[in-house]
Amino acid sequence: MNFKPLLNLFSILVILFSFSFIFPIIVSLIYKDAAITIFIRTFLIVFVIGFIGWLVSRKHNEDLNQKDGFLIITLFWLVLSVAGSIPFVLSGMSYMDAFFEAMSGITTTGATVISNLQSLPESMLLYRQLLQWMGGMGLIVLAIAVMPLLGIGGGQLYKTEIPGAMNDQKLTPRIKETAQALWLLYLVLTILCAFFYFLAGMSAFDAIAHSLSTVSIGGFSTYDQSIGHFNNGLIEAVCVVFMLLSALSFALHYAAFYMKRPLKYFYDPELRFFFSILLLIFASAMLINYLSISEGATARELLFHTVSIVTTTGFTIGDSSQWNPSIGFLLLIGAFIGACSGSVGGGIKSWRVLIMINYAYINLKKMIHPSAVISLKIGTKNVENDVAASVWGFFSIYVISFMILLLGLVVSGLDFESSFSAIGACLNNLGPGLGSVAQTYEGVSPVGKGILAFAMILGRLEIFTLLVLFTPMFWKR
Repeated sequence: MNFKPLLNLFSILVILFSFSFIFPIIVSLIYKDAAITIFIRTFLIVFVIGFIGWLVSRKHNEDLNQKDGFLIITLFWLVLSVAGSIPFVLSGMSYMDAFFEAMSGITTTGATVISNLQSLPESMLLYRQLLQWMGGMGLIVLAIAVMPLLGIGGGQLYKTEIPGAMNDQKLTPRIKETAQALWLLYLVLTILCAFFYFLAGMSAFDAIAHSLSTVSIGGFSTYDQSIGHFNNGLIEAVCVVFMLLSALSFALHYAAFYMKRPLKYFYDPELRFFFSILLLIFASAMLINYLSISEGATARELLFHTVSIVTTTGFTIGDSSQWNPSIGFLLLIGAFIGACSGSVGGGIKSWRVLIMINYAYINLKKMIHPSAVISLKIGTKNVENDVAASVWGFFSIYVISFMILLLGLVVSGLDFESSFSAIGACLNNLGPGLGSVAQTYEGVSPVGKGILAFAMILGRLEIFTLLVLFTPMFWKR
């Protein structure tokens, strides 16, 4: 391990993160709330720690190798959550609750331990939203756009941070340009989202705050009732549109806007599969709701919740506890499938599910025709057997991880329904669950919150990036 170069990059990333506290400070000045001292103290603590680390290692700026890339990403998300928890601790929250809230924000999970959000100062509300926005595309990708200017290589960081279909794909010849292109797309989507929220009837503060968590597919809100607080169909429509845009692959957005190829949207097999899943789940929810004898949901509520849950955003507009319980589990299954690869969403990812379904179908055909030579094809692309095998390997590890985490949460004292949905919600970076965790995770034990926080980062790093650190082979020279 290249510990001095690792510390050098790590310190620069921490310094960059410290500047995020300037925005809540500005909001505190505007609204004259008492939280300004909290954010000033946090900024100084985080900046000084990062600056000391940089001073110690500033002469060691060599390129990092792949092992360093895995380590810096995992450690940075952990340290980011610790640093991000400082304002919550200074405001009076317990250490575990503060860490849980920060981890939920930076991993764009959206699970919260805070009730009565309206009582929080505006600066703290904006800070929660900002955590999700920074985590959405990844602060590390932002750093890659800056690192070449400082003479620091970042290729391995980019490769390990961008998941799914974009893993081995550079949108532009140079990584710095790639990161800049991704962030520009992300920023433009955020500005447009805030603008349309404002036009639809939100205040300027709410429009900005909710755009940060909508485009990041985070799900934090400034109100306990989430988007339902506004009771505005136009606002809900804006929310649905931008949740869908953010759930699509940013490689597609790049092709459409930078390469002037908008028809890519219509020919992409993953996009078609993703929308097919959305329509299937929505139609099934409508059918269950129609046949249910309990109080039913409206089509508007079901459509919004289908998009929100399947994209792993987690916004709500109504009390789903009154619906048929089957609808909640159906939507949770959709969250397991999740958004498209190369997006800011969570879940297994539609591309992997599409490969698994086609691979299973081919094997069924081979059972009927053993001598047939059948290739796996998604759209116009041939998928190699080793790629399909790796996808099934990922799914196997995913299921095993889910079962172990579920067992741990049940042992911690949470009932099975709440435990199942909580692990599913946190591992898929969704947020709200079922049962006792439908609104907040306040009632979960400290041990349970620790398990769920681990599930969040495991899902955010797509399992392998984190689990590889636990293998003895990784630490051998």
